[in-house]
Amino acid sequence: MNIFFQPLLGLPFIILFAVAALAIIGFGFYARARGMILRSAGGALLVLALLNPVLHLDEREPVKDIALLVVDHSDSQKLGTRMAETDKAAEDIKKRVDELGNTELRITTVTSGGPEGGTRAFAALNRALGDIPQSRFAGAIFITDGEIHDAPDGKALAQLPGPIHGLISGAKNESDRKLVIDHAPEFTLVGQSARISFHVEDQGGSGAGVPITLTQSGVEPKQLTVAPDAAAEVNVDITHAGKNYISLSAELRPGEISSANNTDLATINGIRDRLRVLLVSGQPNPGERTWRNLLKADSAVDLIHFTILRPPEKQDGTPVSELSLIPFPTKELFIDKLDKFDLVIFDRYQREAILPDEYIANIADYVKNGGALLVASGPDFAEADGLASTPLDDVLAAQPVGTITEQPFKPLLTEIGERHPVTQNLKGASRTDPTWGKWFRLIDATPADAGSTQTLMSGPDNKPLLVLRHVENGRVAQILSDQGWLWARGFDGGGPEAEMLKRIAHWLMKEPELEEERLAAHAMANDIVVDRYGLGDDYKTVSAKSPSGKTQDVALTKVGPGHFVGRFMPQEPGLYVLRDGALEAVAGAANGDAKEQSDLLATTKKLEPVAAATGGGVAWLADGMPRLGKQSPGAAYAGSGWMNLKANGLTRTVAVREWALSTSIFSLAVLLLVASLMWWREGR
Repeated sequence: MNIFFQPLLGLPFIILFAVAALAIIGFGFYARARGMILRSAGGALLVLALLNPVLHLDEREPVKDIALLVVDHSDSQKLGTRMAETDKAAEDIKKRVDELGNTELRITTVTSGGPEGGTRAFAALNRALGDIPQSRFAGAIFITDGEIHDAPDGKALAQLPGPIHGLISGAKNESDRKLVIDHAPEFTLVGQSARISFHVEDQGGSGAGVPITLTQSGVEPKQLTVAPDAAAEVNVDITHAGKNYISLSAELRPGEISSANNTDLATINGIRDRLRVLLVSGQPNPGERTWRNLLKADSAVDLIHFTILRPPEKQDGTPVSELSLIPFPTKELFIDKLDKFDLVIFDRYQREAILPDEYIANIADYVKNGGALLVASGPDFAEADGLASTPLDDVLAAQPVGTITEQPFKPLLTEIGERHPVTQNLKGASRTDPTWGKWFRLIDATPADAGSTQTLMSGPDNKPLLVLRHVENGRVAQILSDQGWLWARGFDGGGPEAEMLKRIAHWLMKEPELEEERLAAHAMANDIVVDRYGLGDDYKTVSAKSPSGKTQDVALTKVGPGHFVGRFMPQEPGLYVLRDGALEAVAGAANGDAKEQSDLLATTKKLEPVAAATGGGVAWLADGMPRLGKQSPGAAYAGSGWMNLKANGLTRTVAVREWALSTSIFSLAVLLLVASLMWWREGR
């Protein structure tokens, strides 16, 4: 309630009237006139009436304070009885806030597994604070195991207009063992060793050596023992190109809260050293330069090009001493060091005396012993003195029939070609209407052995065009045309010659990603995805073996020609082994949210600085729920066994009432009474 004035006249007139009244009253007192007290009262009342006092009354009601409850439902809270303790404490807090009165409780739940990983409890607090006026904030209570990964420095929240309290779930005396890989190389050459450094944190352990198991696909598990809390190293052999998964697992110690962080994974990409390619060219042709450009463009390829520029039948009598070409080391290449090459390519080679049968036979042996041979055939292959008439005949993928088809055609995929990784999903490919350009010549031939050959592409009348063959330990690919260079030149729209030749070369060199029958697996989000590639029509299931030895069948679904996919959620961290008959693949299942699983022990250390800076406190639920109350703003809101929220004492106006005192009946009655008394006094 308060009083203010709304003058009936201008203030100068009221002042003038008051001065005049004061002068008259003063003169009356000076002259000792009768009734001056009543006259003074009447004058004062008249001045007051001109000022028009107004009585102002507000009707107000209290405004509820707002408290925040942040409930931690992250992965680490799922250990032991933490989640049950947390939910019970949350219900208890809701009841106690209701009993406090004049307080609204807003609840936000925090989970893990977001883009940044970990428990982002303070990010949730900041979002909630954005909807609360600072003047109404009464404080925040966190119910958590203390493993919060975005806790700020205490000083950052010192100006928060309310306290932050923490209630910690879990036990005070928990113990845990954690293995951490500190460093692993991203790339290592195939056939070499990679060094992995790691350490084991044994919180609550006895200090004895920790048994470690190293698991790697295709290699027997390796056992070693390391000292806890000390740097350790181990060497692993990189056995194949592509991703090599290595798992290090510390033995589970009795009494550990969880084994989730006992295992860590490293992925090392195996890369090949420089590829050594021997290109043997016969009759000069437009495709010869295409071969050179393709191979020389790859900095990882060491190319030796053996080309016959001056065959014996074209001798012109020029003395050898006058020739500018140096003698080519044919014996060194084709006898002594042939096995050093990763790939041998014959491009339109015709039988010549320069390479005797002994050299050609050595190439056939090279293939049978695991070598790779690619033959690009031209018209010379159809002739009687072509490569089929040499000792290389035993390993060729196709045998000529002696005729040549010369007409425009587009290479087509065969049924197997749709499924084979060399031509599968090749850009522009189709079994009926490919979008690439035409070729004009095909060397008629028949596959050498139906059991070991695969025809991936065909020409007119389904004649074989691209044929692959397994020869004992080696592989052979044969392109029955010399027209591939048309694609490289962009004729008639061109085609994916470079990609096709790259895939052929990698298949010849037994790259795992291009095997006809292949099993692959990789982690995706929280699942493991299994890819089964093959030339068959249907694949039902593969088996998955967990790190602890448990097996399960994973159903497969066809997603494309020769491609089947399965998916399952791993229940353990570590390496999972997938098998389908003789095929095997591995995939690493990590610990889910790495930040969340890195530290699992309940702790007060992360919340204490923030609570102290805001006047709050941190307590263990294991010690019982502290008393909850409210208090006026102060420096401390918590103590032993109690924690308080801030009482802001805010109110709001719901109604306003005003009375003009000078114009009310009561005020008129007072003026009339005073005038009557003055008249009565004057009449005596």
